[in-house]
Amino acid sequence: MKQRFDLIIFDWDGTLMDSIDWISLCLQNAGKDYHCAIPETQATKNVIGLSASKAIEQLYPDADSALQSQLVERYRTHYLSRRLNPNDLFPGVKDMLKQLKADGYQLAVATGKTRHGLQEALKATETEDLFCITRCADETASKPDPKMLYDIIEHTQISKHRSLMVGDSVFDLQMAQNAQIPSIAVTCGAQAAELLQPFKPLLCLQQPTELLNFI
Repeated sequence: MKQRFDLIIFDWDGTLMDSIDWISLCLQNAGKDYHCAIPETQATKNVIGLSASKAIEQLYPDADSALQSQLVERYRTHYLSRRLNPNDLFPGVKDMLKQLKADGYQLAVATGKTRHGLQEALKATETEDLFCITRCADETASKPDPKMLYDIIEHTQISKHRSLMVGDSVFDLQMAQNAQIPSIAVTCGAQAAELLQPFKPLLCLQQPTELLNFI
């Protein structure tokens, strides 16, 4: 697999940052604040990767559009109440990114986060300069629509066959399939290997840093 790719596109939450439990709790707390039926923890994990509005639609289908909008804003308030720092990345991730960049790979992020949320995370983890481009759900289409991958490929001028998507959710892998881009799954985030493997990733890794053994 070495020398096969020029561009590596990472999901953020659950792939580079250890944030799945926090996102899950914030999605549940938003519902509690508005006295909604609280979804199970795994149900909240299963929507991570979607835009916040689509995640709320799935978790709280009985809420009308006005309440769903309020739930989205309350979720974001809860999420942003926590101060992030470099230790919120999975162990070894920052060094991995530095190594990949030094080796000549172009690095990108494709995330269901908002631009504001991603910029806060990039700043807090001191990783913004490692990526040549990032795309967020509020400035393009939500996963699994492939538009954000197309945007990244157009910006980098690297063919999809020389591009790789790395993610922890079925939405990441579906997006890669829809864009006809190879993918690698990681199981440190939202979903287990048995849910990810049907989307035929090249590899299913336990931690993102294992990528250095194959790339």
